[in-house]
Amino acid sequence: MKLTVYDQKKKKMDDIELQDSIFNTEVNVTLLHQVIQSHLANARSGNASTKDSGEVSGSTRKLFKQKGTGNARPGSIKSPLQYGGGIVFGPHPRSYTQKINKKMYKSALRSALSDRVKSDNFFVVDSLKLSEPKTKNVSAILKSFNIKKCLLVDVDNRELTLSARNIYGVKTVKPEQVNPYDLIKYENVIVTKTALNKMNEFIA
Repeated sequence: MKLTVYDQKKKKMDDIELQDSIFNTEVNVTLLHQVIQSHLANARSGNASTKDSGEVSGSTRKLFKQKGTGNARPGSIKSPLQYGGGIVFGPHPRSYTQKINKKMYKSALRSALSDRVKSDNFFVVDSLKLSEPKTKNVSAILKSFNIKKCLLVDVDNRELTLSARNIYGVKTVKPEQVNPYDLIKYENVIVTKTALNKMNEFIA
């Protein structure tokens, strides 16, 4: 399939042929959901921790006699019923990692890219060269394309990274860092021709 190549002001420059095997596949929503859930789960630290009654500090002596007070039968100060006692069934450090194999991941990546292309939210530009790192330069590009939330993909572009980092809803990545989660989250994708070639290499 063909896609238009624009300059930074969204003026048509040329056409480019996209690989149908990457950018025109059937969108597998179920697989996309699974891979994105895995991405979010793998980002969790899993450090939440509580102490049960055997781990909190305190005496194990009986607080008061068993009978005759009219109160409930007491345990120790470490009982979950006491203030400062142990926590019942509380969280402990654990791993939330979900394994996704490479074949599934690449298939989800192709689905996400195909969805952006079919939704007309995928733009190819000749280059993203900025004279100096200023936020207004990236804002002008976004205004030309009439978009707000956007994923900018280019190869080692320091000026672009510095210019875009203070804009809400905009993220810059290298071609090898593109992932299904970012493609779905940022709605629009602007990618340079050089970055597109790199993406074709590692996704195919």
